[in-house]
Amino acid sequence: MINHTMIVSFDQPLPDSELDQYLADVERAALATGLLQSAVSRRHLPILGEEAIPALIATAIVQFAVADTEALAKAFADPGLHEVIDRWQSRHSYQVAWANHEALS
Repeated sequence: MINHTMIVSFDQPLPDSELDQYLADVERAALATGLLQSAVSRRHLPILGEEAIPALIATAIVQFAVADTEALAKAFADPGLHEVIDRWQSRHSYQVAWANHEALS
């Protein structure tokens, strides 16, 4: 199994309802590909002073579990997932960093 962990960082703060909708839309579209074993997301928990660190600071973390890298590549080629990503990018600018890895535990 491969985990695809994304650090999603919106350029501007989002209202809670907007962030909740983004996370739900991404999870739903990814699961709809039929290639994921699971999809989970969580909000970043900020700490005082982290904004002084010159790094990409998360708004949220999203993790997909897939059987292998081939399934991951097919999932990200899915037009439905691209539609969701494009729609959100057009509404709210954000950056994503990611890592593909085996389970951490």
